[in-house]
Amino acid sequence: MPAEWERHEATWISWPHAGGQSFPDSYDRVVPTLVRMATALAESEILRVNISSLDQEREVRGLLSKAAPMERVEFHHNPTNEPWCRDHGPIFVKRSGAPSLAVNDFGYNAWGGKYPPFDDDDVVPTRIARHLGLPLFEPPFILEGGSIDPNGAGTLLTTESCLLHPNRNPSMTRERIEEGLRDYLGVEQILWLGDGIEGDDTDGHVDDITRFVSRDTVVTVVEPHQGDPNHVPLSENLERLREMGLSDGTPLNVLEMPMPPRIEREGMRLPASHANFYIANESVLMPAFGGDSDAVAADLLAGLFPSRMIRPIDCRELIWGLGAFHCLTQQQPVP
Repeated sequence: MPAEWERHEATWISWPHAGGQSFPDSYDRVVPTLVRMATALAESEILRVNISSLDQEREVRGLLSKAAPMERVEFHHNPTNEPWCRDHGPIFVKRSGAPSLAVNDFGYNAWGGKYPPFDDDDVVPTRIARHLGLPLFEPPFILEGGSIDPNGAGTLLTTESCLLHPNRNPSMTRERIEEGLRDYLGVEQILWLGDGIEGDDTDGHVDDITRFVSRDTVVTVVEPHQGDPNHVPLSENLERLREMGLSDGTPLNVLEMPMPPRIEREGMRLPASHANFYIANESVLMPAFGGDSDAVAADLLAGLFPSRMIRPIDCRELIWGLGAFHCLTQQQPVP
């Protein structure tokens, strides 16, 4: 599985439904953020949008035509239940021979069966593989794309709280899960972190806490306020990272990224994190939340990706869906 910063042919997204579960009574407030995201992506590469009907295509086409370069926007009739394409979308891998790409369709159960129905989401990778004429692998276990983060050179980050949770693969041991990751993603080394952040209904996806930004460099979110529930788990993850290295002995270069201010709605902590950024060909889409940490996180990313434009986009409405830009996107590598 290539690293996210490697060249993309396209980015896939799944447009949400006004009556879906992700944005209860707030779809209209989220649309401007979705349009900004889609426009930034289409300016960087081909944008492939999963839509569920002709009516939805007309709606989304009308929204995007006011801002996005429509010559780089494609609509694909792949019905979905919810918009989180990182988790239900195809996970592309490179392979020897022709064609040089293949698709993994891991099992999908909406984060441990939390949000049924999810039958449409579960078949999205198979539909896309058939449309693209690519080989399809169907690994015999549950895995969401947001639960893994590879460096493209044989190493992958994940969390115990998610991949070892009994609501995913209760009969699989850690060793069997590692074997599956090696078999289907072509990785050699799995680095395990502990828990995720408060409010994350995915049981601790790694793309909210720690991300590879080069072969041996990661950014990881930290919470300095000791009274915050995120302080201890993020501190423990930081300590683990400082002791980790690559299989060739190279130590990890660990950079700290601040957590944004606490965001609550209807008495619930929302999983706001700047680490849920998405690395496109020409830009990095960074979730912003209106606090001082926005500028700090943007400056950090600018230093790491000098050839890409850092695009902070306000996600204070989007995060009501419990995810941000990385959760909404899935990259298709250049063959």
